Amino acid sequence: MRIHWFGHSAFQLVTEQGTVILIDPYGRFLGYRMPSIRADIVAVTHNHKDHSQIHVAEGSYELIDTPGHFHVKGIEIEGISTYHDNVQGAKKGTNTVFVFTVDGLRICHAGDLGHTLSKEQLEQIGKIDVLMIPVGGRVTLDGAGAAAVMKQLQPAIAIPMHYRTKALGVAGLFFFAGVSSFLKTAGQPVRAVDDLVITRETLDGRQGVYTLQY
Repeated sequence: MRIHWFGHSAFQLVTEQGTVILIDPYGRFLGYRMPSIRADIVAVTHNHKDHSQIHVAEGSYELIDTPGHFHVKGIEIEGISTYHDNVQGAKKGTNTVFVFTVDGLRICHAGDLGHTLSKEQLEQIGKIDVLMIPVGGRVTLDGAGAAAVMKQLQPAIAIPMHYRTKALGVAGLFFFAGVSSFLKTAGQPVRAVDDLVITRETLDGRQGVYTLQY
């Protein structure tokens, strides 16, 4: 499994069989520019413009954009209903957390999660190996909140997303915090990589927090 981050909340997962999963494509967002991507599956966690620009996906792909249980091209996908804020969606609406079971791994993309998880949501998500979690605050979990969710789910690997980077420029200062608060609060080893390549066999030796390059 290869995990590539395009910045913001957009990720590409490439399985050992070459199946491509594209999650939360944005197209253009402040200083980010996302290329067109051939995809077999496109997952959209919520219908905000910086997460749902599916026009960047090329090929005959299957779109998954609702909670539920799906089995697509040999990949099991579970969508769990959550909220974009901490007031049950009153401010920002709903959000879907997706769990992809592929290559013997369980990969969780939390979308724009805005709250810690209930007992029911934790049971629905189940045990996961890799967690992609928003950490930038303002409209999602902040660093402390993301660390709390990480503690709830206990993934082997956590990947922060949806935080301020240089690509967001001055405008990013108003919308997002940086990643440092999460890294300090998480209390895990931190590694910076271009892409993350893992297998079931190598997972145990690669635990911690990974920051990916966009």
